[in-house]
Amino acid sequence: QVQLVESGGGLVQAGGSLRLSCAASGSIISINAMAWYRQAPGKQRELVALISSGGSTNYADSVKGRFTLSRDNAKNTVYLQMNSLKPEDTAVYYCTARLISIATLRQGDYWGQGTQVTVST
Repeated sequence: QVQLVESGGGLVQAGGSLRLSCAASGSIISINAMAWYRQAPGKQRELVALISSGGSTNYADSVKGRFTLSRDNAKNTVYLQMNSLKPEDTAVYYCTARLISIATLRQGDYWGQGTQVTVST
């Protein structure tokens, strides 16, 4: 079994900061890319940031310069540092990992349960 557990969401005022964490655990052989998506009410899920196994990152235009994604390969964990938060950042944030598990011996995408981020005005 593979699990992705997110933490760090909450309520913050506009201009504030939050740090999200996502830890992958279980019968994992290797992890390729890890990413954060978000989904606001009534909107489609969108990619926020992605980090490759080598540490290369990509960000949505809306978060560039404000969010930073980092990765600790030894802990199978990624961190999303979110600064200068805006009300439009309010959403449920989901962590995902593309990895190979012992159970399947195939690459697959796994998702966390999501964590709520609410930015007040």
